[in-house]
Amino acid sequence: MSRVRTPVVSGWFSGEGEDFRLLGTRCRACSAVFFPREDAFCRDPGCGGAELDEVPLSRCGRVWSYTDGRYRPPAPYVWDDDREWRPHTLIAVELAAERMMVLGQGEPGLTVADLAVGMTVRAVPGVLNEDAGHVWTTWYWRPVPGRAR
Repeated sequence: MSRVRTPVVSGWFSGEGEDFRLLGTRCRACSAVFFPREDAFCRDPGCGGAELDEVPLSRCGRVWSYTDGRYRPPAPYVWDDDREWRPHTLIAVELAAERMMVLGQGEPGLTVADLAVGMTVRAVPGVLNEDAGHVWTTWYWRPVPGRAR
């Protein structure tokens, strides 16, 4: 039986490989961009816009801040209590074109020793969890070789 690849949160990302993109929404009235996406109204308190369009976000950004997560994150993160817990990296990435920060995990195996403020990272597809019927997909941040700062 083949397992279905299912995004852990529908509508937040799409594609595979070089076509992988985080998805946000842009307000038609003020051009503000949101991630996570907003589908009901513009979150800008100075705008009354209610028409939002889905937009792919920049593939790459610069590390603004980072830390290591020494706790098990809340749902939708799934963890087998019988496995040894390993810290994971949390990275705040500045997407300059969108003028926003996007928080996410570094790819598995990435540690804080591998990161530096200002280095370029790329959003890449990842797997959060697998079960009998699904491969639950997510995104990770991966350093871009040769573009340290």
